[in-house]
Amino acid sequence: MRLSRRGKTTLASVENITPLGIWLFVKDKEYFLNYKDFPYFRDQKLSAIQDVRLVHGVHLHWPGLDVDLEIDNLENPGKYPLKSKTGGRKRRAA
Repeated sequence: MRLSRRGKTTLASVENITPLGIWLFVKDKEYFLNYKDFPYFRDQKLSAIQDVRLVHGVHLHWPGLDVDLEIDNLENPGKYPLKSKTGGRKRRAA
């Protein structure tokens, strides 16, 4: 999360993490990233999900997860039909 100086607003932050996905606040807009479309956030540490940085005003980066998204991906998902295949794995019982 990148905090601005002198009382300015936060540019990007994770506002809530639910069983269905995460709520992200970026430049005065709110986005919901569900785990179906963004499986790389599922089963991650809270601290890694919350550590989001806005780069160049259009690029979101989670350094602990090695995840990068453009804001346009969130605003126009139909333009980006490729989906991650990381979320389809089943866990084996111990």
